[in-house]
Amino acid sequence: MTLGSGGSSVVVPRNFRLLEELERGEKGIGDGTVSYGMDDGDDIYMRSWTGTIIGPHNSVHEGRIYQLKLFCDKDYPEKSPTVRFHSRINMTCVNHETGVVEAKKFGILANWQREYTMEDILTQLKKEMAAPHNRKLVQPPEGTLCYRADGNDLHLSGGSGDDNIVCHRHHKTPRAI
Repeated sequence: MTLGSGGSSVVVPRNFRLLEELERGEKGIGDGTVSYGMDDGDDIYMRSWTGTIIGPHNSVHEGRIYQLKLFCDKDYPEKSPTVRFHSRINMTCVNHETGVVEAKKFGILANWQREYTMEDILTQLKKEMAAPHNRKLVQPPEGTLCYRADGNDLHLSGGSGDDNIVCHRHHKTPRAI
């Protein structure tokens, strides 16, 4: 975010920008179907965030709750955060083995601009869920089962604080219903 008038601008420092995003995320966004917050309030670098999206109406995602991790490296907001679904999901822009949102397949990450926010990412992901190419894709069974890299099953019902989670491989190729 830049501030200024008359042709001058001031670049808002990273931590101030992230504090603004935290405040906005805590207040709630729009209709309440998208939210986000910090994983660890003691992380002075404000790197690790959790996002939640409630699936859009008139899609296979309707009523489902999806958890995501967003990681803001030291270069954020100059560079986009990395985004990874903890909940199993089939979408054309999400790696089916890792849950990572692939930047080259997701417009806002592929064309990242400093002015974009985590809220923008989550809102765009929700819109992407409702897009014709995603809204009817067969989804993994509800229950958000994932496994840890050590192979043990895990049921995510809230923030686990464990970043060592990889989503199950969905053995069937996603198809429209």
